[in-house]
Amino acid sequence: MLSDFTKLNTFLTVVKEKSFSKASAKLGISQPAVTQQMRYIEDYLDTKVLDRKKNGIRLTKEGEKLLLVAQKLQKAIIVAEQQLLGIINKDINFIFGASKVIGDYILPTVLNDIKTAIDNEVTINVNLSNECITNLLDKKIDMALIESPIFEDEIIYRDWMEDEIVIFSNQPLPKRVKNEDLLSYRWVCRDRESHTRRLFKEYLDLAGFSDCENFNMVTESSSLTAIMQTVLHSSKDDVPTVSIASYRALKEYEDDGKLHIARLPKLTMKRTLYIAYLKERKHDAFIDTVLSFLMTVK
Repeated sequence: MLSDFTKLNTFLTVVKEKSFSKASAKLGISQPAVTQQMRYIEDYLDTKVLDRKKNGIRLTKEGEKLLLVAQKLQKAIIVAEQQLLGIINKDINFIFGASKVIGDYILPTVLNDIKTAIDNEVTINVNLSNECITNLLDKKIDMALIESPIFEDEIIYRDWMEDEIVIFSNQPLPKRVKNEDLLSYRWVCRDRESHTRRLFKEYLDLAGFSDCENFNMVTESSSLTAIMQTVLHSSKDDVPTVSIASYRALKEYEDDGKLHIARLPKLTMKRTLYIAYLKERKHDAFIDTVLSFLMTVK
């Protein structure tokens, strides 16, 4: 069994996630396959290693011993993969497909570190989430970093980091806006296909607010950079010009006092950002190294 780390990796994932179904989603395999691999381990060792409970799973004493062995093997494999990358030293260009906020504002901050980790060039193709997934399936990119998952059987999705959508302006706003505030503002809106705009509409509905189609829209754009520049350079009078964006894209401007942030009452407009890659490459040394690095980025 030690020569086949796949089953032990499944065991480690089940222990970490405390759930067969969550482990299934993380690994990109069916839940029956996870169950089958756990059964194989227990048959091989002729002992029970996991107890399944209503609120998760619990390790037996034998399972705790197996966990220590599996963790040692995992560390050894990680070191070996790093050494393997040094031997391979391919002259490749690792290509990310990234949705706009990630590609323009998050990924560039860690790009040089990724280049160092794989000792190769890295390129970012910025696109809509659905186009990133299409390019991933067509093998035009190595990994997709997206705002909304478009589930395909050939792809593994990993939860990456949490993002927040906020309202912003170049002049002070209430910390928590009211419905009448939103209706009075001049809006620079995201394009109708934008995941950010769709998410905003959902949160407005939860807050019992007017649909954004009823707002005073002065312009509409698919470019976050253009939207931010429009708001930054809008006139400062009694009626603020506002828009919505990822807080990660705005924080530097807020820290400098150039933009001001507002939120909906009693609601935080959160979303999860995702990492996606092909199942056929789940044991690829380059994918593993980039994935391990990205999972440390918060």
